[in-house]
Amino acid sequence: MISATNMLTSTAVSAESSRQVVAVLEAVTKVYQMGEAQVRALAGVTVAFERGGFYAIMGASGSGKSTMLNLLGCLDRPTSGRYLLEGQDVAVLDDNALSEFRLRHLGFIFQSFNLIPQLTVSENIELPLYYLDWDANESAARVEEMAARVGLADRLEHRPAELSGGEQQRVAIARALASDPSILLADEPTGNLDSATSKQIMALLSELNEQGKTVLMVTHEPDLAAYASRRLHMQDGLIDRIEETSA
Repeated sequence: MISATNMLTSTAVSAESSRQVVAVLEAVTKVYQMGEAQVRALAGVTVAFERGGFYAIMGASGSGKSTMLNLLGCLDRPTSGRYLLEGQDVAVLDDNALSEFRLRHLGFIFQSFNLIPQLTVSENIELPLYYLDWDANESAARVEEMAARVGLADRLEHRPAELSGGEQQRVAIARALASDPSILLADEPTGNLDSATSKQIMALLSELNEQGKTVLMVTHEPDLAAYASRRLHMQDGLIDRIEETSA
């Protein structure tokens, strides 16, 4: 077990360490205004995430884990502190620049898959590339590559309703991988799947991690967290402890 502060001992990341670090939170707070009351969801989190790591973020409801994932995913902004992704302080980006930065560097995997039902598997995987203005031929080649990578090369013309839950999540993973993001962010990625399919999805995430992809996953299930190399336990808006796993 190691402390959170040992993962990042100062607010400045050295040139040497920056090659090994993909994302850094520096004294990050997040406060929500709920009517006349203020709710502090994060209370000054400082942590660095190493490139190629597999992290499970755990904690009870209200501990701050979902808020931290939203900040890491550039879906929300800190109230104070800094978030550096690939060395970029995301706070200085306007909304348009932040959207493009998010598309290039982050891939999202959600519990509910979030596929567009009217689109085929191919079109769903292609979405981030469409918004990044990829060349049509390069985009088509990339879609085929990603579909094959998750075992769905023969399902490209199917729509989500024609797929099993596990296949839909594989489509979501392929979509998340399409732009070759720095980080895969997974929010309870097996929450809507049976136990056998959950193991298949976790095996796929582990394989992607072994191939060098950084994975940050929110989960409340210890058996899923065991796939990660580090488990971050959150409590009261802070990282209470970080455990190395045997994964």
